[in-house]
Amino acid sequence: MLPLRGLGGFWLLLLLVQVSFAQKKDSKKDENIGTEVVNVVKPYTPTISDAFKVSETPVLDDAENTKKEIIKYNIFSFPVASTFTPSKGKAEGVEKEKSTHLFNNYATFGVGNYTTLNAELFVNQELNNNDYVGGMFRHLSSQGGIKEVELNDSFYDTSIDLTYGVREKDLSWNVDLGLQNQIYNWYGLPADFGSALAPSDRAILIDGINPNHSYNNLYLGSKIELEGSFIKEASAKFNHFSDNYGSSENRFYVKPSFEFNISDKAIKTNVIVDYLGGSFEKDYSNTNAIKYGFTNFGIAPSFVMNEDDWTINIGAALFYSLGTKNSSNTIYVYPQVNASLKVVGDLMIFYAGAEGNLEQNTYSDFVNANPYLSPTLDIKPTDKQFDAFAGLKGKLTNTISYNLRASYVAEKDKALFKSNDYTVNNSNEDYAFGNSLKVVYDDVKTISFYGELKADISEDVAFGIDGTFSSYTTDFQREAWNLPAIKLNAKVDFNITEKWYAGANVFFVGERKDQKINMDIVYIVVPDLVPTTLDSYFDINAHLGYQYNDQFSAFLRANNIANQAYQKWMNYPVQGFQVVLGANYKFDF
Repeated sequence: MLPLRGLGGFWLLLLLVQVSFAQKKDSKKDENIGTEVVNVVKPYTPTISDAFKVSETPVLDDAENTKKEIIKYNIFSFPVASTFTPSKGKAEGVEKEKSTHLFNNYATFGVGNYTTLNAELFVNQELNNNDYVGGMFRHLSSQGGIKEVELNDSFYDTSIDLTYGVREKDLSWNVDLGLQNQIYNWYGLPADFGSALAPSDRAILIDGINPNHSYNNLYLGSKIELEGSFIKEASAKFNHFSDNYGSSENRFYVKPSFEFNISDKAIKTNVIVDYLGGSFEKDYSNTNAIKYGFTNFGIAPSFVMNEDDWTINIGAALFYSLGTKNSSNTIYVYPQVNASLKVVGDLMIFYAGAEGNLEQNTYSDFVNANPYLSPTLDIKPTDKQFDAFAGLKGKLTNTISYNLRASYVAEKDKALFKSNDYTVNNSNEDYAFGNSLKVVYDDVKTISFYGELKADISEDVAFGIDGTFSSYTTDFQREAWNLPAIKLNAKVDFNITEKWYAGANVFFVGERKDQKINMDIVYIVVPDLVPTTLDSYFDINAHLGYQYNDQFSAFLRANNIANQAYQKWMNYPVQGFQVVLGANYKFDF
């Protein structure tokens, strides 16, 4: 047998073996086909030359290179019954803040130096779902003790107010009844009073002066408010005022308010009927009695226009004043116009307007402003022709607000307080020794600038400051008597802790002018009649409180902390440093 060489021998050997296996498979019926022997003389030994070269760029047959098949999906939905039952959830517990209980009644009591007594009692009781009754008692008194004051300077102020009211869905009304008694003393003698008398005669004269002046006030009033009616509200009041010198005054007024719709505009109309009648037993010279009386009829229609950021209130007021004690019957017409424009939302609002009014002066109102008047006054209304004003108001931040305003006011028969001239004569009335004031009237023009800033610095601190700067022009009087050019006020309140709280307020009043002439002196040189300038003054007041619980609290008030003996009115120094310690109790029946 010839030997197999090279690669050709290898393939020949492999072919023979394959044929052998194939013959064995095809001969299953007759497996005995004989034998054959193959002798391999030399095994195959491959060399490098037998290898073939691999292609440098293989052919990739990958799924990423094949074209993607488009697959369409169809969803076959059908309902599946669920037996899942969720368990009930449990709300997370939140600790609620305890709400503050508002008590219907309270009582306050305090005592201080100068034998000061301050007491208040307020009660209110619901009779049923709609009816209620209430009452208020107030008392403030001091036994005086101002340094270098030679006459009694004590005072008393006691009042009681009762009310009954009804609150329903479309109607609410109430009726009020009140009583007040005030006792003051004309203690403001001139600084040089009786200087020409011998000391003993002066002492006798002063001991013979009884400066006591008491006032009594009784009123009955009612107010009603309606919903769904052209009569929106109405109020009525009767007031009787008198004193221990035979003075008497009655006032009765009715003020209904109506509202009509015309061409989609709401026309609001205020109507007033105001009657005043009174008398004084004597004039200041003790020659004649003084009687006065007026009946004023007024109507003031107005309507509001809104256009984008503009709001305009257009109206006018018409008054007819009937002098019941004389023949002075007069018609007055006043503007009632004001407008506002939101320049920058609520951050800056411009406002302007012109308003006027007929203001009825009364003996009662004068006494509330100045209790040291002589019972010899001239009473008549003030014709406030117009108050033309313009200003800006808004917010600097969410917690700081401001208001700036300039105004020009023209008034005819404006009431001014001025000291009475006097003589040193023991036959004088007790108010005729230079220790009382009177009322004079003048046509006054006033230019004023007002500024206000309020800040809620936090939930526990609140602050406010305001000031008014005024300039006055008079036609007949030499000065705008007792009107200050500057008035400033500042106030702060804060909570120290949950139990402790405090606050303070400071006010400043600028110089004023007054004049008090001793008629016993013959004045030859004009400068001797120069008005007296009252010094400006400031007053610092503070309070400190402790809240023991929801019902009981204690307080400490300090007034005139700087201990200044300033004069609010000429020759009327005020009490010095004052301290009042007291408590407040809230309760329900």
